[in-house]
Amino acid sequence: MSKWYPKQGRVILHVDMNSFYASVEMAYDPKLKGKPLAIAGNPEERRGIIVTSSYEAREKGVKTTMPLWEARKLCPDLVVMRPNFERYRSASKSMFKILSDITPFVQPVSIDEGYMDITDCESLGSPIFIAETIQKRIKSELDLPCSIGIAPNKFLAKMASDMKKPMGITILRKRDLDEKLWPLPVGEMYGIGKKTADKLNNLKIFTIKDLVEADSYQLKRVLGINGERLQNRANGIDPSPVDPDAIYDFKSIGSSETLPHDTTDESEIKKLMRHLVRNVTRRLKRKQAVGRNIQVMIRFHNRKTITRSIKLPDYIEEEEDIFSVSYDLFNQNWNGEAIRLLGVTVQDIAEKKDVAQQLDLFTYEKDASKEKLYEAIDKLTDKYGENPFKTFKYEDDQEQPRTSFQKDFLDDYKQ
Repeated sequence: MSKWYPKQGRVILHVDMNSFYASVEMAYDPKLKGKPLAIAGNPEERRGIIVTSSYEAREKGVKTTMPLWEARKLCPDLVVMRPNFERYRSASKSMFKILSDITPFVQPVSIDEGYMDITDCESLGSPIFIAETIQKRIKSELDLPCSIGIAPNKFLAKMASDMKKPMGITILRKRDLDEKLWPLPVGEMYGIGKKTADKLNNLKIFTIKDLVEADSYQLKRVLGINGERLQNRANGIDPSPVDPDAIYDFKSIGSSETLPHDTTDESEIKKLMRHLVRNVTRRLKRKQAVGRNIQVMIRFHNRKTITRSIKLPDYIEEEEDIFSVSYDLFNQNWNGEAIRLLGVTVQDIAEKKDVAQQLDLFTYEKDASKEKLYEAIDKLTDKYGENPFKTFKYEDDQEQPRTSFQKDFLDDYKQ
């Protein structure tokens, strides 16, 4: 067993759920199994893009972020369902509970994937046995498939879990890099997006092996410190720990949404802005956090996108304050052209318990006068399920997932 658990080293697992949202729907309704299934937004609206799809749909060419109309053209019998966030959240919680039964060193990184450090789990069996146990439990208890990567660090474990899907278990050791990792296109390396891949291709770096052999000074010049980090990872070097508390590290909370149609209607824009701010405020309160930088994103009809932000002298958290700043910022930067998408983000975030606001004679009176009103509204909201004093109502006001989910809930499995 010692060969699996070296004295000087780690054993890391990366557990990646296969086609998670589609698989959850199939587990919920077995009649969907074997059918080409896609999870997408409202088919009647332009935001109807493919969030994920079953393997049966992928075989027909259906891909994530593909417009729904294009997916249906490729696969006429495609079954389309809207995302059900609560259902996915519940399945995610159950999945992470299974992982935490093995070790407390579990780091969720999204709703459907996470790392485990099993270096001290020698008494439970070999890493392969542990991975098989996890895979079997998730399949038998939740009826969900997953792939697992086994490696000496997080980066290699992540790369390994992608090598065999669905229901794969892959071991990636450093001595295997020249055979299993380095021949891959550099764009398939975790941490490299399309823009970075294009920059690397311009440097004649097309494979991960090319990245390993590249001139480090040239990489730094083009990519900055990230160039060195990527080259280290390509060499199998990643000292980052599996940190169960990493989910509590957050720097911003935002919400954005594509309008059903391009618009210059100020009332419609204002209503959407209120909806976005309400989403952000709800998540701030869940985190018991405040922020003092507000950013607004505007995407115009021609897809030109601008972001504008303002740093405030004090931290804010209330919906009215965030809305006031956001809407003023929007009006200062809107040129009157038709708008396709809006986004609001609160940045420079801190936990309320860590912030001691310096109150002067004027802000004290203002804040103190609001406090009892906010408390009363919160109590009524808890009692009746929604804020009874809402001025605006945006259709489908409960925040729904888009192509990715916020990470606010990733500690649910600990509760």
